[in-house]
Amino acid sequence: TAADLSSKSVQGRLSASAIQGFFKIAEAWGLRDESARQLLGGVSNGVFYQLKREHKKTLDQDKLTRISLLLGIFKALNLLYSRKLADAWINLPNSNPMFKGEPPLVYVIRGGVPALMRVRQLLDARRGGR
Repeated sequence: TAADLSSKSVQGRLSASAIQGFFKIAEAWGLRDESARQLLGGVSNGVFYQLKREHKKTLDQDKLTRISLLLGIFKALNLLYSRKLADAWINLPNSNPMFKGEPPLVYVIRGGVPALMRVRQLLDARRGGR
């Protein structure tokens, strides 16, 4: 069953590992801090650098959901492609009509959680739903 991300105790339990995972993905994908901030829902510079430095803040349901989707996208990419392509994919122009020739990163920053969900579903479908 899915974790209840609205629960304060669940948020507290998952936040440190979620933050750590997020920054590992951001590094693997070569994200600029501005893009990483947008993926977290447009957090302020202060909050972003506090998260980056300490990994101690308790995240809310929205941020945990975003990171969960990003982890799923990261995992799917690494199952589908070589490490090099998996890490580059988010920043490469994409011919899928969903992306209109732009990199998936642009699409998910503009579209927020619904766009993250669609990209996750696209990649899961490509790998046969595994």
